Amino acid sequence: MSVHTDPSSEQSAVTVLGLGPMGRALAGAFLDAGLRTTVWNRTPGRDGDLVARGAAAAPSPEAAVAASPLTVVCVVNYDASDAVLRQDAVAAALKGRTVANLTADTPDRARDTAEWAERHGIRYLDGAIMTPTPTIGTDDAVFLLSGPEELYREHRPVLAALGGSQTHLGEDIGRAAAYDIALLDIFWTAMAGYAHALAVARAEGVTATELAPFAGGIAAILPPLFTEFAADADAGTYSGELNPITSAVSTMSHVVHAAEAHGIDASVMRVIEGQARRVVALGHGTDGFTRVAELLARR
Repeated sequence: MSVHTDPSSEQSAVTVLGLGPMGRALAGAFLDAGLRTTVWNRTPGRDGDLVARGAAAAPSPEAAVAASPLTVVCVVNYDASDAVLRQDAVAAALKGRTVANLTADTPDRARDTAEWAERHGIRYLDGAIMTPTPTIGTDDAVFLLSGPEELYREHRPVLAALGGSQTHLGEDIGRAAAYDIALLDIFWTAMAGYAHALAVARAEGVTATELAPFAGGIAAILPPLFTEFAADADAGTYSGELNPITSAVSTMSHVVHAAEAHGIDASVMRVIEGQARRVVALGHGTDGFTRVAELLARR
């Protein structure tokens, strides 16, 4: 299918660069919403199902971005997105158009790319996708975006095709990535703890299936604690009323002892325990565990 550039339908057109699982889901959601969708991927052959559904397959990235006022990028990291966007021909084709980069990376990389875009007359939004591929186009999708509010509002009708909730976090282009990094920190730290717990449980003859409902109970405790401790953290009070850090240190040492008794590496928990003990040594033994955040931020 050829790439269309009919200006009468320009505002209902969108380009997607990157056709991994998430990129294909994004393009599919745009197609489902009836938007004229152009696609391109560095590795050929990933656009067949999308073309069959009505997408336009661009022969090059510069042709792809020239086909739409908005280009949505979703690749593995900013090294990959920069390798495409910063080609001279692509940058020239993007002049006066908008890039919404939904690629995951760091806040500094987002700001650097925004500065590059400004120098080349390219309008730029940065974003993060906080939910897995199957949620895209449904009410369960969650997107975070940052950058010029006027630009976000201009393209909000097209981005709305991706479904779910979309939150504009402010003009600082790195803010969406900052949220993304912090939330990924929570997720992967929790998953590391879960993997370690499975190893310890298995060593004691407890299967993952047997543990699962109780693990879910632990997970359910966390959201209200996040909310409750947020005010303490912002105020710098770090209340230990519910569980002083001295008590937390005791339970951490139990985990270390039980794991190492079975020859299981407990280095992660030892680090956490060490941080807690440093907080106690600094005179904050009656505070809560989140006092560790202040310790970590010290230079």
